Amino acid sequence: MYRRLSVKYASPPTTPNSKPMFVRPLSAVSSAPAAAAAVWRQWYWRSPFPLIITRNPFTSPRPPCPFTWSESRSTDRPRPLHLSAGLMKTPDAEPPVKRRKSLECERSGGGVQPSPKRSAPRERREPSPHSATDAAFPLPSGRLSPCLDGTGIKTELKRQWEDLTESRASISVGPFDFSVMSYNILSQELLLSNPYLYKHCNPRVLEWRHRFPNLIHELEQHAADIMCLQEVQEDHYQKQIKPSLEQLGYHCEYKRRTGRKLDGCMVAFKKSHFTLLSSHPVEFFRHGISILDRDNVGLIVVLKPVGASGSERNVCVVTTHLLYNPRRGDIKLAQLALLLAEISRVARQDDGTTCPILLCGDFNSVPASPLYTFITDSKLEYAGMPIGKVSGQEESPRGQRILTSPLWPSSLGISQLCQYEAQTNEPDVKESGQQGSKKGLNSTSIEHGFKLTSAYSHYLKESGCREITTCHSRTAITVDYIFYSPAQRDESGFTECSAAPQRGLQLLSRLALVSEAELREVNGLPNQCHSSDHLPLIARFRLHS
Repeated sequence: MYRRLSVKYASPPTTPNSKPMFVRPLSAVSSAPAAAAAVWRQWYWRSPFPLIITRNPFTSPRPPCPFTWSESRSTDRPRPLHLSAGLMKTPDAEPPVKRRKSLECERSGGGVQPSPKRSAPRERREPSPHSATDAAFPLPSGRLSPCLDGTGIKTELKRQWEDLTESRASISVGPFDFSVMSYNILSQELLLSNPYLYKHCNPRVLEWRHRFPNLIHELEQHAADIMCLQEVQEDHYQKQIKPSLEQLGYHCEYKRRTGRKLDGCMVAFKKSHFTLLSSHPVEFFRHGISILDRDNVGLIVVLKPVGASGSERNVCVVTTHLLYNPRRGDIKLAQLALLLAEISRVARQDDGTTCPILLCGDFNSVPASPLYTFITDSKLEYAGMPIGKVSGQEESPRGQRILTSPLWPSSLGISQLCQYEAQTNEPDVKESGQQGSKKGLNSTSIEHGFKLTSAYSHYLKESGCREITTCHSRTAITVDYIFYSPAQRDESGFTECSAAPQRGLQLLSRLALVSEAELREVNGLPNQCHSSDHLPLIARFRLHS
């Protein structure tokens, strides 16, 4: 029960000259609301903390939003979005609680994260999966969707072909031109196992029913004569990828990773251009050898151009996906040495020469890193090197254990020349291999006998920016390569020398890569149009007779 309080107000003192508080009655003002507004304005401007009133939410129309979500969001945690019922577009619109959950998938913002040494500009990002704009871009299964995100921002990269031929034409008789692709297509199982790498993505573009039509369209659009693909999931390969490529006229070879891994590497080539001479899967896992205890694999095929005779035009095509772990450079070097030993065995011809080599794949190492230098310079002094610096993936490598000699045990059967011991019966070569093996037990370096170079320069021609082959929410770097055996040059131009022990290839052109800034403009990878976190590398070569 409430008790009514009796309150008495003191009246102002009255004097003969005093005037009432209101000199005019309230009726003299135009209206009561106008009087209240006048009092409000007088109080507002005298208040030390004035309120900023922009509009009346009940009478004024709602202005358009002048900024995107990425401009009003914290990069650490998404701010809760509070909407009153009166400001919602429709009565059955989604309540704020459900919309708040939809922002979790976009926590890291659009594009790739900036390097610790510099700050990145603000970026646009994918809309919420519950956004009303999604209805404008339906995703019917089996059909490629437009390369636009929900905000109308284009997500398709513009890549140009770079012509690398010189003015002097080759005098080689009957050259054979062909194109090669290396592409990590992103296994769906690995995507789902590492969601923190794709926080910037709209979840819809990460679904396999959206990704598969995009990937097949991309492969069909580029139509490379040889495709070297990594992270190909076995069930997707058997049921979808292989049948689709076979319909396009390709022959496919596949090798799944060992253990319980679900993805692997594959090579596909046009049957109208090449015939398969041999296929050699390579498993890097070796029982009892601790440095080779991972399930990565490689795949080697020897191809012959259709209509060619003899072995002078054979091409050795290799695809691999080395271990990712930035702290285990010793494992990566051992895997690469094992792969090179197998290439040396397979690519050797009957006349003692080596056929041209195409070494493609995801090497999980950056340009100018020790592992990259080992491939291109044919030699690496590894003793005393910090184990975490071999691949160059991290600016401040956490693993600082020092590499020691020997890098792998003699029981592996591979010499420091990256060859199988006694792999030939010729006395001089066998003796040389034995000497190399003995030297390898105490040597602080490893070598290989191939001359390989990269089809890409790793810097953009016009801007000088670094080329990028992969990016996600954590990084944007180059780890994918096409290495090849370059043709020897003589007085008349590009052609192989008759006395050269290794035949070669002439690089004609390549599909240019892009910079980190260009990837930010399309919301990073994957996005609505590009369905992998890697970009395909494509180059055209000429094989001389």
